[in-house]
Amino acid sequence: MVNSMSRLLRSTRGTSLTEAMLAMPIVLLIFTGMIEFGGLLWQWNMAAKATQIGARLAAVSTPMMGTSAYEAAMTSDYGSDDIEGNAVPSAVVRVACGAGTTACDSDAISRLVTGGDGICGTVSANSLIGMCDVAPFLTSDNVRVTYSRSGLGYVGRPFGDVSTITVELRDINFDFLLLDSLVPGINNLQIAAHPVAITSEDLSDCIDGDPPC
Repeated sequence: MVNSMSRLLRSTRGTSLTEAMLAMPIVLLIFTGMIEFGGLLWQWNMAAKATQIGARLAAVSTPMMGTSAYEAAMTSDYGSDDIEGNAVPSAVVRVACGAGTTACDSDAISRLVTGGDGICGTVSANSLIGMCDVAPFLTSDNVRVTYSRSGLGYVGRPFGDVSTITVELRDINFDFLLLDSLVPGINNLQIAAHPVAITSEDLSDCIDGDPPC
């Protein structure tokens, strides 16, 4: 009996298996984390690229809230300076629509998000690329567009006041597949707004009369 116990205590058989069993949960957790955060960075990058595309498209599109609402906001403090050729007031005036603010014009925001073909994830031969063509998880409800008067230009300038247009994202969360279940305290992660600002150009959808102006 004593000899049997002694041999059992000196035996090293199964040591590797025991060590593997102890290390395996840690290794699996590390691999899971690498995969999950790789997906997060991929989605993060798509969101950033989408705002760049959205800002560039907004700079040459009719204002998202409609021309009338945009012009009313930009000229709200002209007063007696509303004389053609005068410099626009230097005060910053902002108007926004989209996520968390007033609703944008449905056709305008749809064109910004889908690129005009109404489909996310593909780009037709006769359509511009839209935000959701590079980030299919985006919808119109996730996009906010802000127009800020830059103080450049003059009253009566063709194509309206010169504005700084900011396109940003709202309410987009990355849903971990496994990591939030394996590690207490890790919840869905909100993706940054990725604001992109650009100077306005002609602020019109018209291209050689198509669509009709």
